[in-house]
Amino acid sequence: MFDRLPGDTGLFVFDEVADQLLEQGAAISPSELHGCLVGLLAAGHSDDSGAGLAALNHALELDLHGDLADEVMQLYTVSEQALGEDLFDFCPLLPDDSHELAVRTQCLAHWCQGFLAGFARAIVMSGTGAETLPGDSTEILRDFAAMAQADADALQEDDDDAEAAYVELVEYMRVAAVNVFLDSRARKEDREQAAGGSDVRH
Repeated sequence: MFDRLPGDTGLFVFDEVADQLLEQGAAISPSELHGCLVGLLAAGHSDDSGAGLAALNHALELDLHGDLADEVMQLYTVSEQALGEDLFDFCPLLPDDSHELAVRTQCLAHWCQGFLAGFARAIVMSGTGAETLPGDSTEILRDFAAMAQADADALQEDDDDAEAAYVELVEYMRVAAVNVFLDSRARKEDREQAAGGSDVRH
C-alpha cells in the first residue's frame, strides 16, 4: 500500500486509502485522517504508533481496524520521522493533480480540520492547555482554522491564479506543520530539563 513514502512524492496513495476507509464505513477523507495524525504529533503526542491510532480513533470518532489500522500506525511513525527531518521531508496527504481543483481544495480544508482535531486532542490528553504557545504556532493554528473553511465552490477550474494559490497554500501548510511540531518538541524538552533541574535541587 505504501508505495510512496516521505522523500518521494507523497505519504501514500490517496485514492487507495479512500477506498479502504469506505470499506470500513468511515465517512472521512484520507486528508482529514492524515491531518489528525500530524496534529497529534505537532502537539507533542507520544511517538508510539499504537497510542497515535487510539488518539486518532477518539479524536475523529473512528474504529479503524485490520490492515488499515496497521497501515495508519505505520503512517504515524513515518510522519513523525518526516516532521523531524532538517530537510523538511514532509508532505500532507492530498489528492493528486488528476482531481479537480475544487476537490483538492476541499481536501486541503479537510486536512486542516483534522490537524486541529488532533492537536486539540493531544493538548487535552497532555494537560498542557494552559501553556502559552509560541507566537508563530498560535498564528499557524489561526491560519489552519481559516483554511479549514476554504470554499471549494468559489474556485474556477480554468483560473490559473486559483491553481497557483492552491499550490502556495499546500506549501505553507507543509512548512507550517513542521514548524509547529518543532516548537512543541522544543517546549517538551524545556519542560523535561526544568523538571530534571528541579529534581537535582531537591
